[in-house]
Amino acid sequence: MVLKTRLFNRLYEFKDVKDVLNKASSPRSGDKLAGIAAESSQQRVAAKIVLSNLQLKDLYESPAVPYEEDEVTRAIIDGVNLKIYKEMSNWTVAETREWILLNDTTDEMLQRASRGLTSEMVAGVAKIMGDLDLIYAAKKIRVLRRCVTTVGQHGTLASRLQPNHTTDNLDGISASMYEGLSYGVGDALIGLNPVEDNVPHLTHVYEHIYGIKHKLKIPTQICILAHVTTQMECLRRGVPVDLLFQSLAGSQRANESFGISVEMLDEAYALALRESCAPGPNLMYFETGEGTELSADGSHGADQATMESRCYGLARRYNPFLVNTVVGFIGPEYIYNSKQLIRAGLENHFLAKMQCIPIGCDDCYINHMDADQNDLEQLAVLLSAAGCYYFMGIPHGDDPMLMYQSTGFHETPTLRELMGLEPAPEFKAWLEEWGIWKNGRLGPNAGDASIFL
Repeated sequence: MVLKTRLFNRLYEFKDVKDVLNKASSPRSGDKLAGIAAESSQQRVAAKIVLSNLQLKDLYESPAVPYEEDEVTRAIIDGVNLKIYKEMSNWTVAETREWILLNDTTDEMLQRASRGLTSEMVAGVAKIMGDLDLIYAAKKIRVLRRCVTTVGQHGTLASRLQPNHTTDNLDGISASMYEGLSYGVGDALIGLNPVEDNVPHLTHVYEHIYGIKHKLKIPTQICILAHVTTQMECLRRGVPVDLLFQSLAGSQRANESFGISVEMLDEAYALALRESCAPGPNLMYFETGEGTELSADGSHGADQATMESRCYGLARRYNPFLVNTVVGFIGPEYIYNSKQLIRAGLENHFLAKMQCIPIGCDDCYINHMDADQNDLEQLAVLLSAAGCYYFMGIPHGDDPMLMYQSTGFHETPTLRELMGLEPAPEFKAWLEEWGIWKNGRLGPNAGDASIFL
């Protein structure tokens, strides 16, 4: 294993594989804040050269956090198919990139290879890809998932309806739901971020949202994004719950700051399989976001993109229905501007797809970032071309409870028409019955929420 190279008559040396991954990363303000980013463009290029020539086994043997110290590492490595890994272990990172991008490398071949890859291997490949590489490679991979609706089919783009309210007022939640549904939003999920996290409050909100779902016979799944333990208790008490949700991080230490462990997630997954009211079989929903580990003092000196990749490596243990990268939510301390935002979104999407994760994107920013709505729309177009599974749907793209900017109710139907995409099939049929969708675009009743009253 060679950890040095000469570039423009200067020798660049790196102390270990983690240092190579760190220095090869595309610029992130969080990596700079942590003191692990490349000090110059020349050093970044040198790190990419060294990384390109490393073998996959070098990355397998050098996880970002040692196996003995971290349960996320153990979950990732223990989940690797060793037979498939050994077939590829002597490939260099550059050779792996070339193979992924070949015209005749199919979805089936990539999904099989995924079972032999660790998250660090996938992160290494992403770091030597250009944006178009990331789009082209991710587009090939379509992992079908089913809860109530089906996501991941070719030619579809779904959406999560997020009817958040500053006080969880039920009339306000209903109004957002009706408006979003009238634009064809909600086939991936109707998912609420609650103001209060306790069983009585969640029970009240669950029953209200499920009442609307059953009244209108909406083919979708419901989730309230409280802590997983609160949702589990609701499920044990017979409250109607489709999906169990939890935010994830890429290290044990960072997950402990969320109050979770692999053992707890295992228990939640088993409970969902036994008692969820949805047909499934995919019954888990996770969210991730670059910078989580650094903010929780759980990055172990590893770069943001590598730690994000490890989130997906942990998530695949639970065969999730959806995973959502909340790409610009944490702030400019971690992703500074629109250029970093767009690159992070494309990388995260590829990192997830290459680990067979059904990935959507909360294409968002908070107000003190150097970004605006045009930047979000550019990323949404790029991700749609790359085969992203779903985007968020928030009234006017402005969440009043979480105080951030995302995609609204108009973006998803616009992207569907622009890209020749359709809603999830079960949801499409329902929209057609209501006159909201017709002939591959919004129909005569689109935008008229009064039809549900």
